[in-house]
Amino acid sequence: MKRKREHRPIDPDYLAEGIIRGDRSILAQSITLVESNAERHFDAAQSLLDKVLSKRTSSIRIGITGVPGAGKSTFIDTFGTYLCKKGHKVAVLAVDPTSHVSKGSILGDKTRMERLSVNPDAFIRPSPSSGTLGGVGRKTRETMLLCEAAGFDIILIETMGVGQGEYLVRGMVDFFLLLVLTGAGDELQTMKKGIMELPDLVVVNKADGGNLPLSKKAVQEYSTMLHFLKPYTEGWTTEALPASALKETGIQEVWEKIEAFQKTTRESGLFEKRRRGQQKDWLHESIKDELLYAFYKNPSVLERLSAAEQNIAEEKAAVSALVKELVEEFLKSKS
Repeated sequence: MKRKREHRPIDPDYLAEGIIRGDRSILAQSITLVESNAERHFDAAQSLLDKVLSKRTSSIRIGITGVPGAGKSTFIDTFGTYLCKKGHKVAVLAVDPTSHVSKGSILGDKTRMERLSVNPDAFIRPSPSSGTLGGVGRKTRETMLLCEAAGFDIILIETMGVGQGEYLVRGMVDFFLLLVLTGAGDELQTMKKGIMELPDLVVVNKADGGNLPLSKKAVQEYSTMLHFLKPYTEGWTTEALPASALKETGIQEVWEKIEAFQKTTRESGLFEKRRRGQQKDWLHESIKDELLYAFYKNPSVLERLSAAEQNIAEEKAAVSALVKELVEEFLKSKS
């Protein structure tokens, strides 16, 4: 007879103490806890977050995106290593595409960040997106809080680089960096319309060797484009810079721009204003997530959902009418 698996009790106090003293193994366990969709983990995760909230290190959250082939992972490896050498503690949240077969995280990004993955002052967390953009926003914010409580003062978030992911990450970071290659005109054709309005800095990567003249030309092209666009951050001028993650050139200049951004936005009050706005957005997104979760777990809804789907497939009823019926049933079951 198969024995019922017993779940060990979760001790939020133990996890919080481990995070605060910088235990990376406990930090990884804690992130797994907040990422979990199991109901039995929810209360423990929230208790843990409450305990570490006041212990967080002041940080800057940097989003990094770019088209496939732009060298995001190599850039992050070089950039993160540079920051660690300067005395910073760097956490990388690499939001990977989810395998449609296993529904797990493709851990390629971590293996490509060879130096950073073994650096004692760095922490890399590839996280499955669960196949939905909501999977990114729902848990990434809480993971950032845990990393800050563990003493990481620079949080790098790599986007999936597919469509709306950039907009989602832009809404949870302080600074947003767009990584591009040479041939600006051609490359922009592959970008989603409006992406150029999001970054606080455009970095033309792989500016080395025979590619250097083309990189300089690309910087000029991007600079011209940015001149005609309204910057995403008020009071800040978005620029384009060349860099080579491979040759480690231009990295210092990128960091200097980010430091200048922090100084400018903190002095104007915009840095904290943006953070407060993001907290409000997080509240409303969480409410939507919780309602959606409760709706699809509701027994009364589940009982009628299959029939509703069948009626829609056979065009026997209008979608709006069935939606109204299901929502009313949900509300009635809660009253």
